[in-house]
Amino acid sequence: MDTSTDRTKQPMAGASHTGPLAGVKVLDLSIALTGPYAAALLADQGAEVVKVERPGIGDIARWVGVAVNNMSAFYLACNRGKRCIAVDLGTDEGQAIVMKLAAEADVVLQNFRPGVIDRLGLGYDAVSAVNPDVIYASISGYGPVGPYRDRSAYDTSIQAYAGFAATQAEPDGPPTFIKQNAADKVSALFASQAITAALYARAMGRGGQHLELGMNDACVSFLWAEAAGNEVLLESDGTMPSSFNAGFAPMRFADGWGIVVPTTDADFAGMCKALDVPGWDDPRVRTVAERRKNRDVLEPIMDMCYAMASNFTQVEVIERFERERVAFAMVLSAAEMVDDPHAVAIGMFEEFDHPVVGRARLPRHPTNFHGTPANLAGGAPALGQHTDEVLTELGLADRIDSLRSSGVVA
Repeated sequence: MDTSTDRTKQPMAGASHTGPLAGVKVLDLSIALTGPYAAALLADQGAEVVKVERPGIGDIARWVGVAVNNMSAFYLACNRGKRCIAVDLGTDEGQAIVMKLAAEADVVLQNFRPGVIDRLGLGYDAVSAVNPDVIYASISGYGPVGPYRDRSAYDTSIQAYAGFAATQAEPDGPPTFIKQNAADKVSALFASQAITAALYARAMGRGGQHLELGMNDACVSFLWAEAAGNEVLLESDGTMPSSFNAGFAPMRFADGWGIVVPTTDADFAGMCKALDVPGWDDPRVRTVAERRKNRDVLEPIMDMCYAMASNFTQVEVIERFERERVAFAMVLSAAEMVDDPHAVAIGMFEEFDHPVVGRARLPRHPTNFHGTPANLAGGAPALGQHTDEVLTELGLADRIDSLRSSGVVA
């Protein structure tokens, strides 16, 4: 392969100036995952993002999980393409600096608990007074109102509240949590979509606005579509599980795991044929409607499919499933995904050199914008890496030394 055009081997580019959000200025006051990841997605799409962190420790995400030279993979992934200024928001001068940035921003993003940002003098009312067209996004665990508004919220607690843990549990089994920050990332996707929608509304002449997003709201909305059937259809008979996916389970092949999703009639028939299991043409199971009514006939056929799976290697069964055009996938780890032929063919991952962590790899932005190309926005910044640069742009070059010596910036 000609590595000059291989996206997986190129050094990471700087912020995309071709993306659909080129020219949009984002001020990121958030920490951890939800806000930073939302801002990183905006950066991939061309936005210029300035991240504000506290001097000394910075965003706690810098220190979580696998790290090289005191920068974690977590921080690298969620803060790519941003410039970082270290400012003490507990000082009047620090607040004034951030307000100057907010006054010039198209988007301000923060995820303090309700009321905290207002006490710092940087809430929506204060910022919109000097920047009426601002899109101001506030993310919190349970939103700005209600009896839980002041509760601390982490991904796992939101998974518990919003239904992730209950949905993952086996019947009559204990709650089961997804072993990743699914609630944080779901909320980040909702936040980035809401921000771009608000930018569109502003471009159409409808002005700036305040966006308030509770992680609980985002996750309930995410789950409700197919995981709360009996709670959506209030006149259902309750004989089926609320979760559409409750019956799907992995298959054990001779040399690994995979899954088949026999949703359509063709998928069901194809799965049985591929695994040499008879009975798929029984009139009592040939259609979705009949399978729903005749679960006593369906279940022994499904049990046989799972039993027969162990007779085939993954290579053998992949050929059979593809021939029958069955919806399936093999279970891959993150390490296996990197070298998967499809991932390599589509350039799913980009490798790049980072001045702090060395060689690194991230998945590219998932959407191909054919008119306004999006790209991974660049490496994550060191703490305070761009403090002097940003202060100079704000006209504060002559005060940098005194601000630093007094601990306002770093």
